[in-house]
Amino acid sequence: MSLVGKEMVEFSADAYHNGKFVTVSNEDLKGKWSIFCFYPADFSFVCPTELGDLQEQYDALKALGVEVYSVSTDTHFVHKAWHDDSDVVGTITYTMIGDPSHVLSQGFDVLGEDGLAQRGTFIVDPDGIIQMMEVNADGIGRDASTLIDKIRAAQYVRSHPGEVCPAKWKEGAETLKPSLDLVGKI
Repeated sequence: MSLVGKEMVEFSADAYHNGKFVTVSNEDLKGKWSIFCFYPADFSFVCPTELGDLQEQYDALKALGVEVYSVSTDTHFVHKAWHDDSDVVGTITYTMIGDPSHVLSQGFDVLGEDGLAQRGTFIVDPDGIIQMMEVNADGIGRDASTLIDKIRAAQYVRSHPGEVCPAKWKEGAETLKPSLDLVGKI
């Protein structure tokens, strides 16, 4: 069953962010766009490449009013140790949430049978509603640059009721207004 269009799970979790331990909850996200990037484990192989790539897109995402959260079932202590140990992960300035209780991983339906989070990416709107989800097999890394256009499309549709963004839509491009007149014309 898809989570798109559903409200995200209520949570409160410990996280590592810019040299400090912080607590993050669903209440902190209200009124903001958010991206949740789940990954299997710290000190692994594909994960640091993805998180580093996400860091490379972080300034562009922040400019769109989006906050980024990476999540694994490791603790916030392990996130700090990985941040301190890895050259790539050491560049991360977004919040790294620990989910050892599996509340988020279960709530976003990405908890694997092995107790680790799958590679899931979610866009959550300012009302806490999931607008996009993508889950990849463990061996398939994600490209964070694709999130920029997805966020722009989600923000456009939210602010322009009755319009939709076609495939490969870019900001400023033509949108569609679904109607009886459009059926069979595309």
